[in-house]
Amino acid sequence: MEPFRLLVSFEEALETLMRHCRPVDGSESVDISSACGRVVSTDVVAQQDVPPFDRAAMDGYAVVASDTFPATQQPVVLEVTGRLHAGEAPSTEVTPGTCVQVATGAPLPPGADAVVMVEFTEEQDGKVSVTRPVYPGANVSRAGEDIDRGQVVLRSGTYLTPARVGVLAALGMTSVTVFRRPEVAVVPTGREVVPPGRPLRPGQVFDVNSFTLEAVLRSNGAVVRRLPVVTDEYGALRSAVESAAQSCDMVVLSGGSSVGEKDLLVGVIEELGTVHFHGVQVKPGKPTLFGTVGDTPVLGMPGYPTSCLSNAYMFLLPAVRKMARLPPRHEHRIVVPLAKRYVSSSGRKQFLTVRVSDGHAYPAYKHSGAITSMSDADGYVVLPVNLDVIEEGEEVEVVMFDQ
Repeated sequence: MEPFRLLVSFEEALETLMRHCRPVDGSESVDISSACGRVVSTDVVAQQDVPPFDRAAMDGYAVVASDTFPATQQPVVLEVTGRLHAGEAPSTEVTPGTCVQVATGAPLPPGADAVVMVEFTEEQDGKVSVTRPVYPGANVSRAGEDIDRGQVVLRSGTYLTPARVGVLAALGMTSVTVFRRPEVAVVPTGREVVPPGRPLRPGQVFDVNSFTLEAVLRSNGAVVRRLPVVTDEYGALRSAVESAAQSCDMVVLSGGSSVGEKDLLVGVIEELGTVHFHGVQVKPGKPTLFGTVGDTPVLGMPGYPTSCLSNAYMFLLPAVRKMARLPPRHEHRIVVPLAKRYVSSSGRKQFLTVRVSDGHAYPAYKHSGAITSMSDADGYVVLPVNLDVIEEGEEVEVVMFDQ
């Protein structure tokens, strides 16, 4: 066994990782129905006005506005010469003394320049009494009022929200050009690790980490290539890392980054590229390795499930979001009292998982090998290096996991 090199701080590790993880190039066309959450790679320019014609913004009557001006003194009576619903083409022109009943969204008939809201009218025997005057343009949505033809509606780099997908639909688009997603290889390692669904032999455990890592990656903009388990053999590990680094934008391994005699990853990365750090001053997750093979980032995660998933949130999530050109994850934070006294003896920055119930935070951390330390938790509390104890009832800031 060889000891860890000089442990780096969490802040230094994250800065180093982010510096070497660059947004991926390349784009693809996707249907707008699946475009939410993607990032526009080419400016979207409107090819038509939105709305494409003048239309009624309210249910009522399309009128010549000047006809209604006397309604400040007494009702104005107009002849109803037609009725127009949304989706219908106008067939009647509005002339002085006449009006056309219109529904919201219906095209404004020729000759009309305003709409009187139905609330200020009373129709009887083909005539309508108008009790309130309107000015030209009242209750009318003009062609191009929302979007002008030729306008740049969405710039390259814009993150597509549901509302922005709606803009694409309003322009009549069926597809949009977006940046491709980063492809990340997830490589589980260890002689003892077997895929779920297979029988366990003595000393074996099911592969947990590649599935939790895949879930984190997919929910943060990546395409995941989950590879078969690689045994603790230098040649096999070297071949897997080299191949994945050549074909993917990032490589993430679980296990093999500690200091046991079978933890070979550091040697593989040193042979193929550069190790930027090996060991981080955090709990859980100290045995974390980061290097590059060519321009490809390679992240070696701890083998214990809680350590692996914790560091996936702290390191992998922000890195892959940067590569996918996604905005930083919005962290929802709450301040609540700690339900019971907690003593920290790690001497490292600690991410203490907690369950929030009845307005209190209950420590959920068991040990690094217990996946329930994360599955039972609602979030985590960051404990600085120099903090020894948190007393019962002391307020803590909880960073909530995705709900």
